Amino acid sequence: MIAADTSTWIAFFAGAGGDDTDLLHQALRDCRVLMAAVVLTEILSDPQLPSDVAQMLSALPMIEIRPGYWQRAGALRAQVLSRHRKARLSDALIARSCMDGDIPLLTRDRDFRAFADAAGLELPIGPGSK
Repeated sequence: MIAADTSTWIAFFAGAGGDDTDLLHQALRDCRVLMAAVVLTEILSDPQLPSDVAQMLSALPMIEIRPGYWQRAGALRAQVLSRHRKARLSDALIARSCMDGDIPLLTRDRDFRAFADAAGLELPIGPGSK
């Protein structure tokens, strides 16, 4: 199983090439994609999102939010911030979701590197690689 950040989904739907979009395409064909709740929320926030895309993304299985998630997400964000690294709340929530489920995250957002370095978030492709 694998998850994708908003940056990879946007690139995927724009037809942008890259290792992340190639892996996402393959994982979709193999029915191996899980959706993080925050990513779905970010994408569905686009008022110009086509309804068929919204339906397709909404139909993907969600990463389960387990008891204690919010506390672990807060602790993760604090861990990254203590290293004087950027840690947006939405990124911390996405990273924690993936880490709780032991799910690799596809992303183009270099900010996730801080979560990988501080706490072991699995990034199968380096952010920014195309």
